[in-house]
Amino acid sequence: MTLAESARPDSAARPADPRRWAALVLLCTANFMVILDAQSVIMGVPLIAADLGLSPVEAQWILSGNLLTFGGLLLLGGRAADLLGRRKVFILGTALFLGVSVLSALATAGPLLLVARALHGVSAALMAPTALAILTDMFPEGRERNRALAAWSGIAAMGATIGLLLGGALLGWFGWPSLFYVNVPVALLMLVLSPVLLRESRDASAHRGLGVAGAVLSTAALGLLVYLLVEAPEQGWTSFPILGLAVVFVVLTGATIAVDRRSAAPMLPARLFRSPIVLGGNVLTVLIAMLAFGMSVVLSQYSLGVLHYTPIQFGLSQSVMPIASVVGAYAAQKALARLSIRPVVVSAFVLLAIGSVLLIRISPDAGYLTTVLPGLVLFGLGLGGGPVALVAAALTGVTPADAGIASGINVAAFQVGGALGVAVVSTIIAGNMAATPGPAGALAGFHAGMAACAGFGVAGLVVAFALLRRGRRGNLTAVPRPH
Repeated sequence: MTLAESARPDSAARPADPRRWAALVLLCTANFMVILDAQSVIMGVPLIAADLGLSPVEAQWILSGNLLTFGGLLLLGGRAADLLGRRKVFILGTALFLGVSVLSALATAGPLLLVARALHGVSAALMAPTALAILTDMFPEGRERNRALAAWSGIAAMGATIGLLLGGALLGWFGWPSLFYVNVPVALLMLVLSPVLLRESRDASAHRGLGVAGAVLSTAALGLLVYLLVEAPEQGWTSFPILGLAVVFVVLTGATIAVDRRSAAPMLPARLFRSPIVLGGNVLTVLIAMLAFGMSVVLSQYSLGVLHYTPIQFGLSQSVMPIASVVGAYAAQKALARLSIRPVVVSAFVLLAIGSVLLIRISPDAGYLTTVLPGLVLFGLGLGGGPVALVAAALTGVTPADAGIASGINVAAFQVGGALGVAVVSTIIAGNMAATPGPAGALAGFHAGMAACAGFGVAGLVVAFALLRRGRRGNLTAVPRPH
């Protein structure tokens, strides 16, 4: 028996679930709602802060608190799903999502809202990796899974822009509580349909457990990393608190690795990273998230701060990008059926890098159709196609027992990459503004921020050529099955 055959997921031998395409709609809806909520709340932070009397620092934690718990608990959520049952954990996360949405909408004091947003991150950490793990279990490797992942990635790109559009409209018509009430009917429908459309799956290995020590250490390390990336632009990368916490992060990471090596149930199983395809898929996921979030920072600050767009105008100006992303996702899943994974990923990063270079030319005098639109189209094509191939790579050969933790690692890679992209690009923009006050400094900062995004794209090309060289069409390099 070959390595690929021995590592092939057991789900490949089961009859295809007739509910899988309806289940895909449900799972993509969960992914869509997590992203929609995060994006729409960005628009509402100023109004929420003014209404609840939050200081600028406190208002920042409406977003940062959610990001911290989401990013910090992803691995734990994925492992819990493997052991307790993925459908069960998904339903638990959806119920929590419903509850905290109502709590957020009804909040009359700042501290209550901040607690609710932190709990929302917990719900997202249960929903997102579990939904991806269920998708992986229901669709065996090959053409059907590629189609499912294309839908997953395409709907995520749409959620990012629709969140800005919907958030602006709801704020203008109904006030900020409507940003959270809109989640309620969708979450209720998901709770009703989940037991009907989703089959239960878990790690049936009796000798494996949660690994409490590894779970605590990895959650603390990942949460601290997200906190560092959120706070570094404000406090300074070389400030004493940031450097001190960075040392603590390194110590926690080392302790996690040491504990995992001795554990029968490691939180970060080394076997998942023995394949260059899996390792490359996760490293490149960090880079593509840096690109996506970094570009979002540049364009949102430029459009809202320099061009003085309203939230709706900004959303409309960016609407071409999710359309291009859907096209890119569809093209990528078609290409994966004929090509190895590397050319698909390389093509995506080339499009992202070129799109970033074109957007470096933005200025108040530049025309939208000649300057911004071409860059958004190319960026959107790459942003749609890249994640399809990268998620497929990150889950290639992963056994059913590890589907949850592997999905958690990939979603965590995206969250960490997003936080890192925001931190780096925000620091670059702020540094240029401080060096050259006024409109000239602002424009120089935006140009430098987009140049950094282009650099992320070039780095992605280097990593893709280094780590994805062994990918084959169809069944890619497999991860060895644990004995």
